Amino acid sequence: MKKILIAICGGLLMASCTWVKVTTRGEGVRLVQSVKAVESCKKIGMANTKVVDRFIFHRDADKVANELADLARNEAGLMGGDTIVPASEIIDGRRSFGVYRCFQSR
Repeated sequence: MKKILIAICGGLLMASCTWVKVTTRGEGVRLVQSVKAVESCKKIGMANTKVVDRFIFHRDADKVANELADLARNEAGLMGGDTIVPASEIIDGRRSFGVYRCFQSR
């Protein structure tokens, strides 16, 4: 019984952790929620992201959304983008983002 309790507590702790870290390039990428915010920007591609959305039980939806955005920011930074916009809903821990270049300083 003690081992089961330890396993459950460990699972709960792991499910509450944030696994994705924003890279140096990703720090220069902003997340906007509306396509209108990027009307004057150049679209340079898409970033398709995926994280684990359940570990024994469903993870917190906000944490999953933040991790997906952080992954997209990292990918956009590698692509030379400076702005991302969600292009889909979150389904099974997956989400797509449009990647844009809005500022000429890059």
